[in-house]
Amino acid sequence: MARPAVLTIAGSDSGGGAGIQGDLKTLEAFRVYGLSVVTSITAQNTRGVRHVFDLPAELVIQQLRAVVEDIEIRAVKTGMLSSREIIEAVARALETYHLRPLVVDPVMRAKSGDPLMAPEAERALMEKIIPQATVVTPNIPEAERLTGLRIESEEEMKKAARVIQQMGAEAVLIKGGHLRVGRTAVDILLIGNKFHEFSSERIATPTGVHGTGCAFASGIAAGLAQGHSLVDAVSRAKSYITEAIRRSYRVGLGHPVLDHSWERSANESR
Repeated sequence: MARPAVLTIAGSDSGGGAGIQGDLKTLEAFRVYGLSVVTSITAQNTRGVRHVFDLPAELVIQQLRAVVEDIEIRAVKTGMLSSREIIEAVARALETYHLRPLVVDPVMRAKSGDPLMAPEAERALMEKIIPQATVVTPNIPEAERLTGLRIESEEEMKKAARVIQQMGAEAVLIKGGHLRVGRTAVDILLIGNKFHEFSSERIATPTGVHGTGCAFASGIAAGLAQGHSLVDAVSRAKSYITEAIRRSYRVGLGHPVLDHSWERSANESR
């Protein structure tokens, strides 16, 4: 049986742990067919980002046209959209080709703290992309940036989710990994007026793991492409990312990377 196709529109990570490379590894783990549109090329490794080159918006759209005119796309995930020009071009294409469901990961900084979005692009993201989103998946720093709110509790996560939903998104998932409270990591999903909570063991990673946000959003997109409800897609992606973090390992001198293929490794060891 043919696998459903999922398109990721994001930046390239030369270190292989996040961005397009991390997305495609995740999509393969979920057994969907991954397609890619590269928005920016980064020179980075596990320690940080050295250089960013944004592709011309027209080249971004030519990539998108090439795949949508040939392949039926069942879900889309956006990641690094670093400039206003790219965001506006992608937003127009998402509308033109009716690309839904749409998972928006509002990537603003790398794990190292290096910026991945120009300040003027943030407003364009809120005005052009988020209103088209099936679900937006910010972590706490990103949610604070989008809303202007300080988030230090689960109740404040819910308040921020409501603010982002008012920007036009159908649903908002705020990831609680940065909320250093308790032994569990709680993510909060707002759909309509109803909140859903997803809890997992908080895994101790002193320096953080590279690529978690990209993989989580890609996993959600995969689940939606396979016909799961949003709640089920988030639940499946949460289980996947928790185990991928648990099995994370070092390939370089900086942040550890996810074990994207942990399920296959687990099956082979049985």
